[in-house]
Amino acid sequence: MTRWNPETIRFSLTQAEPVEAEQVEAEPFVSKPVESEAETSSAKLEANSESEAAIEKAVVPPPPQAIAIYEHPLVIRITHWVNAISLMVMILSGIQIFAAFPSFSDKVPQHNFINYPAHFTPTSVGGWFRGLALGGWLAGAWNWHFLFVWPFVISGVLYFFYQIFSGRFRALIFAQRDIPGVWPMVKHYFFFREKPPLTQQYNPLQKLAYTSTIFFGIVSVLSGLVIFNPVQFSWLGALMGGFHYARLWHFLAMCGFLAFIPGHLIMVAIHGWNNFMAMLTGWKRDPEYVKPGDVSGD
Repeated sequence: MTRWNPETIRFSLTQAEPVEAEQVEAEPFVSKPVESEAETSSAKLEANSESEAAIEKAVVPPPPQAIAIYEHPLVIRITHWVNAISLMVMILSGIQIFAAFPSFSDKVPQHNFINYPAHFTPTSVGGWFRGLALGGWLAGAWNWHFLFVWPFVISGVLYFFYQIFSGRFRALIFAQRDIPGVWPMVKHYFFFREKPPLTQQYNPLQKLAYTSTIFFGIVSVLSGLVIFNPVQFSWLGALMGGFHYARLWHFLAMCGFLAFIPGHLIMVAIHGWNNFMAMLTGWKRDPEYVKPGDVSGD
């Protein structure tokens, strides 16, 4: 008894000339023992368990991996903290300088436009400002103010030019395309509405706030130069409307900073600990604007 070898058949069909199929001896028939019903059931159970495990492994996704983005370079972090400390000292010493205005001192007859007590009193707004004032008197406040104006200006200039030359200003500066996104963010922060999807590092409201602080910084420095030396910088004072208007612009810049700081701290608290740590280490963990599929594992 013979049988055809399939491999030989397939091989011969591909040749230019027909090749006679090879004949081989058939293997002798050997009977196999019949498996018992218990063994068959056990084998089926093992096969089913293996299939279910394979299906579960294929269907259940792996746990998401943490994503970290290097968001703030070292220059940005250093200038941020130096500028923040300098700004706070200058605001507190500026309050003391403002309190030294003659209208707030003792005079006869006593007619005050604003009740500005000489010491801290928790029952009046002026009392709280007096308690926050730094320097103790006019000359002491001037010393603090002029000491910290240098790190404030140097860090601000370094921050400004680094943003320009590195190209990072495109993600920070408020532009016309960001206007439609301001009101939805206002509703989210102040009226607890649904948060709009974040597709970039800063949302439109943050861009507006940060751009405003750059403007406040420029105004405060230029008006400060006029106040410091009105003769040499008389041309600059003329552009601001005169010496008295330069003092007004300087005061309004401080008010702008005082409006920005609480909002900035609230935003940091809302966005969580990762947002704060990013300004310390540079790395931001699991940023909202980056999805897992956007980052390559290479």
